[in-house]
Amino acid sequence: MSEKTVASTALADDVKALPIDDVAQRLGVAVSRAHQLVRDGHLLAVRRDGVLVVPEAFLGDGAVVKGLPGTITVLRDGGYTDEEILRWLFAEDPSLPGTPVDALRSNRGREVKRRAQAMAL
Repeated sequence: MSEKTVASTALADDVKALPIDDVAQRLGVAVSRAHQLVRDGHLLAVRRDGVLVVPEAFLGDGAVVKGLPGTITVLRDGGYTDEEILRWLFAEDPSLPGTPVDALRSNRGREVKRRAQAMAL
């Protein structure tokens, strides 16, 4: 796994995260496929105590939360680092309400993507 695809300390300690092996199990894919999802930008990962983990909020019913990969792509294309993207996804936004990742999980991805596009300009 390339370190370039792994954020360092951008994820708050109180955000529940799963080891990549558990992510693979939850998605019903091989561990190598879970690593590929991180490399391809469908998921973002961090290292906690040397273990590669993915925020549990990025996973829904056996799949990556709808709209997350597109939002990551828009922000990366706009010059944001993975650390900045993680911070933004988990930052409280009273106008949503909640966080962008909460909005994605509740099928309000269009609004999240619109905000990401505006930020990326």
